[in-house]
Amino acid sequence: MAKIRVLVAKPGLDGHDRGAKVVARALRDAGFEVIYTGLRQTPEQITEAALQEDVDVIALSILSGAHPHLFPKVVELVRGKGMTDTLIIGGGVIPETDIPALKEAGIAAVFTPGTPTGDIVDFINEHVKK
Repeated sequence: MAKIRVLVAKPGLDGHDRGAKVVARALRDAGFEVIYTGLRQTPEQITEAALQEDVDVIALSILSGAHPHLFPKVVELVRGKGMTDTLIIGGGVIPETDIPALKEAGIAAVFTPGTPTGDIVDFINEHVKK
């Protein structure tokens, strides 16, 4: 069976990626194939990478507070490229009050600091059809 392919991406101007790297390692340890884009990616770069890598999941990580703008933009671009089955999740320092709007914009789940990585693995396994 093919491995689930996950793109871990840091949109915006964040300068820290320790959390994203922890999640990327946990996903890799869980048997997923993980592609990490590195810091300071534009929504366009993330979308292009997701398309080129033919990923099943895009995991966005943000600390800067720009999630209300950047997360929906990624969803819009990815869906616009016809990637309708791609699961898009988010994480990072995101106020609870912002989560409903992100979900409405197409983010399947939002994982905040302190979430056990196993919860992220379980969510992906439950929601990606391979």
